[in-house]
Amino acid sequence: MNNSVTNTARLLWAGLRALLVLTLVTGVIYPLVVTGVAQALFDNKANGSEIKSDGKVVGSSLIGQQGYSLDYFQPRPANGLGTNSVNTQYKLILSGATNLSADSKVLVKQVKDAKAAVVKNNSTADYKVKPSQVPADAVTSSGSGLDPDISPAYAELQVHRVAERNHLSVTQVEKLVKDHTDGRTLGFIGEPTVNVLELNIALKSLVTKS
Repeated sequence: MNNSVTNTARLLWAGLRALLVLTLVTGVIYPLVVTGVAQALFDNKANGSEIKSDGKVVGSSLIGQQGYSLDYFQPRPANGLGTNSVNTQYKLILSGATNLSADSKVLVKQVKDAKAAVVKNNSTADYKVKPSQVPADAVTSSGSGLDPDISPAYAELQVHRVAERNHLSVTQVEKLVKDHTDGRTLGFIGEPTVNVLELNIALKSLVTKS
């Protein structure tokens, strides 16, 4: 009886010591080390890849925003995002895809309406957009609905409208797009992209200087 109680107590004490050691290692030491390394070597990414303008954080390079006026470059549609009253600017609470099939009448109508809007909004007095010029990312949302990037083709499609509305030359705006186009990762992974928020911040700065 005494031996049984002693063995049980010994096992419980051993288990408790293991719990304390593992809690210390995995719950305290490891997180502190990882956080320290991240802050030392990847400070910007570790803190949310924040983008600043005029000394203030205006967003993240990883999260797309909606609600830009037509004076600025437009992001991809966000049809998968629901509406909410908590965060109406970024809509982060309800991100997601539309979950509509390729032959869905709702999806087809969304794409057709978006295409017509892109053609209308980006046609100017001197430049008419053709429906065949509209790229897929201009009329479809990403899986998360929060894609921060657009294709160079969609950015270039918007150049004439942005130039006209901001009283800039097409050449100036084209250079802005080119300067903010990121190539493929490691030269072969993915496709070239343009970060909309970063591009619009640069556009705002250019307009201010002009």
